[in-house]
Amino acid sequence: MSYKIHLEKFEGPLDLLLYLIKKNDIDICDIPIATITDQYMEYIAMMKMLDLEVVGDFLVMAATLMQIKSRMLLPPDPLAGPEAVDPRQELVDRLKEYEQFKKVAEDLKAKELHRQSLFARLVDEEKLNEIKEDSQEVLIEATLFDLINALSEALKQVPEKKDYQISREIFTVQGKIHDLLHLLVENQRLSLLDLFRRARNKDEIVCTFVAILELTRQKEIMVIQHRHFEDIEIVRNTVNEAPSAPPAA
Repeated sequence: MSYKIHLEKFEGPLDLLLYLIKKNDIDICDIPIATITDQYMEYIAMMKMLDLEVVGDFLVMAATLMQIKSRMLLPPDPLAGPEAVDPRQELVDRLKEYEQFKKVAEDLKAKELHRQSLFARLVDEEKLNEIKEDSQEVLIEATLFDLINALSEALKQVPEKKDYQISREIFTVQGKIHDLLHLLVENQRLSLLDLFRRARNKDEIVCTFVAILELTRQKEIMVIQHRHFEDIEIVRNTVNEAPSAPPAA
C-alpha cells in the first residue's frame, strides 16, 4: 500500500501532549516526563508508518521532551539552591497558555453554532421538533490522536503468524473507501473497533484506517465518540450535503 495522506486540518504537538495528559489523568503541573516522552514517541512512530505529512511538526517537540527528560535524570545542582527552576516549567507554562486559548476558541465556536440555530422567521413546528429530538444525543468529534490510538491498540492485538503464505491478498485504499461507503448505506453507524476486528491482517487494518482518514478529509464521513477515549463510531457527514450513493465497483 502506497498512499500519501494530506490532512487539511490537524492537531499539533501541544494538542498531542494535552491529549496524553488527559488520557493518563495527569496533573499538568507535575508531568512524568519519561512516561509522556515514551508515549509521544510511539505516536510519532505511528505517524511515520502512516506517512502522515504532519510528522515533521512534531519532531521539534520530541527533541524538547528528550532534552527535558535528560535534564530530569541529572542530579540536582547543589549550587542552584532551593529556588532552582524545574526543567518542565517552561513546557507547563506553554501548555497552560495553549489550553486557555483552546478553551476560548471552543467557547467562541459554541456561540457561533448557537447563533446558527436561531431562526429569524417562522418555521415548520413539526420539523423543528424532529430536529430537537435528533439533537438530544451528545456526541464528541474524535481527534486524529483518538484514531491513531485505536489503530495502535488494534495492531497490538493482531497475533503474529508463524507460517508463510504463498499468496497474499492485496488491499487498496480506494477499495476500502468503496467498501466503507457501501457499509454506511446499509448501516447508520459503524464501530471502528468492529471494523478493525473484522480485518484479516495488519495490512487490512492499516488500509482501512487510511481510507477513514481520506474520507474524513473529503468530509464524506465524521468520526465521533459518546465520551472521550471511548469507542469511535463512523457516520456519513450529511451536514449541508444531499445523500449520495457510493461509487460503483
